[in-house]
Amino acid sequence: MHTRLFTRNFLFLLLGQAFSLIGNYTLKFALSMYVLEQTGSAGVFGGMLAVAAVPTVVLSPLGGVLADRINRRTMMVVLDTISGGAVGITFLLLGRVEWFILIAGLQIVLGILGAFESPTVQACIPQMHSGDNLLRANAMVNQIQAVAALVTPFAGSLLYTAWGIRPVLAVVSLCFFGTALLECFLVLPTPSGQKNNGAMQIIKKDLTKSVQFLRVERPEVLHLLWLATLANFLAAGCVTMGVPYMVRTALGLSATWYGVAESLLGAAAVLSGLAVNFWGNRWQGRRMSGLLAGFGWSLLPVAAVFLLGVTPTVAYLVLVAAMGIGQILCGIFSILGLCLIQQRTPQELTGKVMAFVMSISLCAQPLGQLLYGVAFDVAPVWLILTVTGIVMIVVAFSAWDFFAQLTGSW
Repeated sequence: MHTRLFTRNFLFLLLGQAFSLIGNYTLKFALSMYVLEQTGSAGVFGGMLAVAAVPTVVLSPLGGVLADRINRRTMMVVLDTISGGAVGITFLLLGRVEWFILIAGLQIVLGILGAFESPTVQACIPQMHSGDNLLRANAMVNQIQAVAALVTPFAGSLLYTAWGIRPVLAVVSLCFFGTALLECFLVLPTPSGQKNNGAMQIIKKDLTKSVQFLRVERPEVLHLLWLATLANFLAAGCVTMGVPYMVRTALGLSATWYGVAESLLGAAAVLSGLAVNFWGNRWQGRRMSGLLAGFGWSLLPVAAVFLLGVTPTVAYLVLVAAMGIGQILCGIFSILGLCLIQQRTPQELTGKVMAFVMSISLCAQPLGQLLYGVAFDVAPVWLILTVTGIVMIVVAFSAWDFFAQLTGSW
């Protein structure tokens, strides 16, 4: 008998995530525009984001410990309330306090809160669903994120252009408070665990236990995590860093062409969630290796058009089509990988393991962007994409038997 996917708890979680992600993405877009107007340098905002990412990476393991010790509903409500308050205070003080200090401080505060929020949300999903529904639930959360990333730049640009930064801050603050309100209706039991030890002893014990779990009890989970991290690293370099470089610099096309490419890649991310929802079980086993290999193969046609020197329009069409396919395959792999990690992790360790997943992922993305940024400056596009594609294909087929054993299916 199949249990319902859209339970009361899961619906409130999805609605809360929708509000939270809309607020986050709108804020990120508006702040980037504001800082660019104030300084004329996109690098300043990039530096702010890099600094804000440091506490997220460092504190995520602690966030995982708390997610497994404290009632997750209470934790999410408190975190989103503080987020709404921080944005609201920025709204009230902007124009009265030095803007740079306010914006930088807000980014750091939100980075710290994100270290506790993300592992808590990820730990909630296996608490609500299991089996096939866990896979579909992760796909739905992924789709919410993809849709939010797709629509908020347009909505944020309209709001910012019409009224400026302060109304955006007010709306985003309300989004966070709305998220906290929706999360109040979640019904989640407090994770079991000893609470009579000192705080440092608890943290040390929990982190040691989670590391032992990954290295000794479930090394396949750690193996899967490293494979997902490698895919994330290469995708961040080739897609996040590579696409704007290839469209704007290598092909010399306008920002409009780049905007269309970003929208289509965003739509591809939505399609990956739909594919898992409808055909999730068909991607199990060795087919997961095929997903990684497919991403590698998708880079080779793009490398070919840059090597052959075709017209910019033809190269652009091949680029968008191939990268879109690669985005879909990577998205499916990420959702399946996350679900497999959750399924093999005990409830009392879910938050901590998800925190490790997030920390490693956060490290992989900027590292991939940094290294590929340097690579595109010193090497031809076709060579970078060819080497990346071959590496991904080799890694995928070396993991062929691993995926067969991991899922016990074809």
